[in-house]
Formats: sequence, C-alpha cells, structure tokens
Amino acid sequence: MLTLVMPRLVAFEGSGGRSLRVTERNVNALKSAYWVVMAGGLLEPVFYLFSIGVGVGALIGDIEIGGGRTVSYTAFVAPAMLAASAMSGALSETTFNFFGKMKFMRLYDGMLATPIRPFEIALGELIWAMARGSIYSVAFLVIMVTMDLTTPLRALATLPAAVLVGFAFGALGMTVATLIRSWQDFDLIGAGQFALFLFSGTFVPAEAYPVVLRWLVELSPLYRSVDLIRGISLGSVGWAQVVDVVYLLALLGVGLTVSGKRMGTLLCK
Repeated sequence: MLTLVMPRLVAFEGSGGRSLRVTERNVNALKSAYWVVMAGGLLEPVFYLFSIGVGVGALIGDIEIGGGRTVSYTAFVAPAMLAASAMSGALSETTFNFFGKMKFMRLYDGMLATPIRPFEIALGELIWAMARGSIYSVAFLVIMVTMDLTTPLRALATLPAAVLVGFAFGALGMTVATLIRSWQDFDLIGAGQFALFLFSGTFVPAEAYPVVLRWLVELSPLYRSVDLIRGISLGSVGWAQVVDVVYLLALLGVGLTVSGKRMGTLLCK
C-alpha cells in the first residue's frame, strides 16, 4: 500500500518533495525479511506488558497516579511500553540503519549528486523512521484498547503523541549516528537506551526515587515521553503534558538541525 501512495506524495517540488523522495527510496527497497525485524520490535514491549504489567501487577495491585486517582498497575505500565516502543522503533532506524547507509553503503554520496541536500536526506530518513514507529504505535494502542487499558477516544488522542515521541527520538538517533565512529559504539547506545527504559518512570513513579535521582529521571527524554502518553491515555492531562510537548519539539528541532549540519560536514568534504 505504501508503494502505491508514496509516488503521489512526492509529486510536488521543493524541499519537502525531495525529502519524501528519500522516504520513497526506503519504501521501494523493502525486503520481506524486514517485516520480521519489525515484528520483533513490536513483540518486545508486548512481552514486557504481559510479564511485568500483568504478571508483577497481580502482586502490586492498584497504583496512585496523582489527584487521588488510582489505576491498575497494568494500565500504569502500558503507556510507558508504548513510549518505549516508539523510542525503540525510531532509534533502530536512525542509528544502526542510518549509520550503515552513511558510512558503509555510501548511499547518501549518490543522493548528494542530485539536488537533494543533507538536511533533506535527514528529514526523509526521519519520516521513514516514523512510518515504522507509527505502525508500532497503532498496533500497541489496539492491544491497549482490547485489554481495556484505555478508551478508543483516548487511544486516538494518544497516537499523535506517540508519533511526536518517535520524531524526537529519531532526530536524536540521527545526531548520535553522525557522531559515532564504529559498530562497537552501538554497545554504548544500547546501554544508554536500556538505562532510559529502566529509569524513566516506566515501572515506578518518579516520586519513588531519591530527590537527586528523581530530577535526573524527569529530565530524560523518555520520561517526558512516558509522562505525555500516560497523561493522555489515562485522562489526566495537565500543564505537565504541555511541558512534555515543548520538550519533545525542542529535541526534534535541535536533533534535526544538528544531524543535518553533521551530515553536510561528513559527506560534503
């Protein structure tokens, strides 16, 4: 279906059209094995949801989310798994795959022989990463609604937030990919990603941590993502979610700008 729609999307000229041509190239290059990789990325947060959210949740019971409200532990964990899924999908595309295309396949060298600019390549790759992240988000939201962890209307409102999370982490991932030197550096990226996953209010509220650690947790991009998606999916939206949106938009802008400039420096020597 994507291959039928994409040519129409790239029919217009200009910077946006050139960026979408990069996305179109990725769609046309899809292999059957790629869908197996995507299935693995979706199943991971689902396994965490059932093992910790449902399994451990049966021992914990309800948990307070503020304002005197309590929800089941499964409902508390599920939005965090959605945010982590959006993060993982975006980072997978914009770190490992992006690095391989840029440093080893030398794919972008040929693109720069056309009118496409480095910033437009970065934007096109980011759009492609979000296509993957959106598939993850939609599938996980269907699971949440099926398990009665949120309502259909709240799920619809949560989807744009999950897309924003993916865009922000995609921009961050591309910036990191332009800074790393070799495949061995991906071990550090994996360690950092796992640390974010564990300490971003995913399984316990940030208030459970000591004060200093709590401030560090609340400054992390995944915590802001979890807080945004959890607030919308549980119907507890407030000013904190406005801060989350501003934070993620700033991360997206800075990441996309830096990655575009770095690509220009690396590829246009």
